Amino acid sequence: MRTYLLKRLILLPVTLFGITLISFFMIHLAPGDPATLKRQGMSEGGRAVTDTRRGTEDALTKWRARYDLDQPLPVQYLRWVNRLRKGDLGQTFFGNKDVWDEMKEPLWVTVRLEAVALLLIFAVAIPVGIYSAWRPETFFDRMSSLTLFVLYSLPAFWVATMLVIIFGNREQAPFGLWFPVTGLQDDRMVGAGGWEVLKDLAHHTFLPILCLSYGTMAVVSRYMRAGMLEVIRQDYIRTARAKGLPESSVVLKHALRNALFPIVTLTAALLPLLVTGSIIVEVVFTIPGMGWYAYDAILRREYNVLMATFVLSGVLELFAILVSDVLYAFLDPRVSYE
Repeated sequence: MRTYLLKRLILLPVTLFGITLISFFMIHLAPGDPATLKRQGMSEGGRAVTDTRRGTEDALTKWRARYDLDQPLPVQYLRWVNRLRKGDLGQTFFGNKDVWDEMKEPLWVTVRLEAVALLLIFAVAIPVGIYSAWRPETFFDRMSSLTLFVLYSLPAFWVATMLVIIFGNREQAPFGLWFPVTGLQDDRMVGAGGWEVLKDLAHHTFLPILCLSYGTMAVVSRYMRAGMLEVIRQDYIRTARAKGLPESSVVLKHALRNALFPIVTLTAALLPLLVTGSIIVEVVFTIPGMGWYAYDAILRREYNVLMATFVLSGVLELFAILVSDVLYAFLDPRVSYE
């Protein structure tokens, strides 16, 4: 195990280097130039670029040189890596703000939303998957499978739009179930107490969290069901039942542990969402999270912002994969890395 972990830790920076290299050159393939946008003037995502056509070519040349945009891409990348090595994520082109300082607030918004969504996903999907595998081909199994497959087939932008239309109108919302569909806080909550703020936050984020959860919930539930079905057919499960152990003990103690393998793998793939968020959901519900922030950065060709997003999500993904590999051995001691 120690040798395996040491090899993985050595490979982490190499893998991250590959991620940043590919990401850097890909984002520069997109048409458009920050200097051109700065000259022409643009207003996207509520942000105004104030410099207009009055800027001279000489001023734009100096501006490009300030951010190394006048250098060949390999030189730009090496300089960016050198700054990253010192912990510097760079500055924004429009506003000249430190990327990390500007990113912290939307990152915290997305982490909270996605964390609650992931908790909801696992709290619902895993019990549904276990029970469906424990009682296969029953009415519950068939109805839950049908419901989850239907939910999975619905695109997020359509569901988000329908939720806004149905529950966003206070007078026409069914059964009086009205929910705010913009932002994270009511203006009247400024200066309010902790409980009132929390209740208002839950009221604002209910629909976005629902949108973030339903599709992945279907996937996790089906993975859990498939894993449990495979495990409960094993000989050691039959032996446990033959010994007279309670069915709940057989399922939850003996079968569940080994059936969690696919869930651990899936969790490693889901964790980067804590950084990247969902562009569709955040744009539809006007949530100032990382999805909205990255979308705005794409429109403004904020290369430093995009690279910071790729780095954070890449580090989290690599860390999650490493932890999942360690958890395999914890769940099943027979797993060997030699």
